[in-house]
Amino acid sequence: MKRFFLLVITALVYCNSFSQSFKVATYNLRFDNQSDTADLWVNREPFIAGLIRFNGFDIFGTQEGLYHQLQQLKDDLPGYDYIGVARDDGDKKGEHSAIFFRTDRFTLEDSGNLWLSSDTSRPNLGWDAACIRICTWGLFRDKLTDKEFVMFNVHYDHVGTVARMESSKLMLRAVEKIAGEKPAILTGDFNVTENSESYLLLKNSAMLEDSYDHAAIKFAPSGTFNGFDVNSKPLGRIDHIFVTGAFTVSRYGILTNIYNGHCPSDHFPVMVELSF
Repeated sequence: MKRFFLLVITALVYCNSFSQSFKVATYNLRFDNQSDTADLWVNREPFIAGLIRFNGFDIFGTQEGLYHQLQQLKDDLPGYDYIGVARDDGDKKGEHSAIFFRTDRFTLEDSGNLWLSSDTSRPNLGWDAACIRICTWGLFRDKLTDKEFVMFNVHYDHVGTVARMESSKLMLRAVEKIAGEKPAILTGDFNVTENSESYLLLKNSAMLEDSYDHAAIKFAPSGTFNGFDVNSKPLGRIDHIFVTGAFTVSRYGILTNIYNGHCPSDHFPVMVELSF
């Protein structure tokens, strides 16, 4: 009988811990490019929405989404809302680095946007970047644990090496200033693999850790950029989820699902399961 009660208590503790964990993801949606004739957004979007719902993302950062794409995705994800503005005008023009979240799980306490530039307050080109780049952040309260955390979502430039390095320095300053002592998550398309200087600056900082390195269970059969080629075998990860030491990472996965012989985006999403 004593052994039975110990098993019950152990199971209850495990279930309680599991229920208080949450799933974080990063997903480059690929902007609605009419030149992607074989992989148009109108065909991809239902599968992307289904993948998100099936895997139960609780909060996730997106990259490249245009305003109409984000609105359509929101319509197909009941119970989710998102924050973020477009990079080109601070409103609806251009790509977003939006953050979607389940409204039944999280309360949005505060939010903001930073442009990846020496002037973070307005749309402008940073350093040697080819495109204007933006970071969206939100302060969230977890309704289950009543704990607060700050999530940052970003998309680094694909050309400017100086811009990527300076963006990493900027993100470290932003986490320190905005999150302070609060737990923080940084998701994004960093456009570099694990060997690049801008990645290592984040990973080797005293502030952030790559969730991949600390996950108890990993599923990473490939890299994260597929270029819409279902037969490609990308080796490097360019989409990353960094966390502060306040989190435990139980699972990490690169979700390589395809539909009807097509990739839902030119990036695979990355998902982790976290607990405080």
